[in-house]
Amino acid sequence: MRIVGGMHRGRVFEPGKKFKARPTTDMAKESLFNILQNTVDFENIRALDLFSGTGSISYEFLSRGCPDVTSVEINAAHIHFIHEVIEKLGEKNIRIVKSNAFVFAKRIDEQFDLIFADPPYDHPKFAEVADLIFNNKLLKPNGLFVLEHNSHFDYSKHLNFKELRRYGSVHFSLFTAESNEI
Repeated sequence: MRIVGGMHRGRVFEPGKKFKARPTTDMAKESLFNILQNTVDFENIRALDLFSGTGSISYEFLSRGCPDVTSVEINAAHIHFIHEVIEKLGEKNIRIVKSNAFVFAKRIDEQFDLIFADPPYDHPKFAEVADLIFNNKLLKPNGLFVLEHNSHFDYSKHLNFKELRRYGSVHFSLFTAESNEI
């Protein structure tokens, strides 16, 4: 797993062969962040990484100067790995939360400018993730929500859907808090 941009660009971390998470591919991550770089001022936002897995997206946020990152993951081994990487990077602007993402979303009383979610593709509530964000008002007005998924999901009819980006087998559906703004 490689950090593809920002001040930590090129740093590589190996979670190990027994790691259960499916990290976002470097190519897909780089393409997504090229788009985000043109629309998001990373140095002035609050970011949320739901279903963090390896923490790969959180590291990208931090590497680009994001001052407030929340990383939510339920697996203790994954959280341990995220802590190790954060320590090696010397980053302090991250809050790591051990929680079920659905429980976290319903309990937290905060909003974020940018939310990224990469649930396991076989998660039984995968189809509910977009509504989880909007029903719990986690996204600030004019904020951006990015959901990583495979081709089995189509969110184009969702009220807050903005656009779909495809990078190989990786799909990113982008949503906004206002259905007509990004």
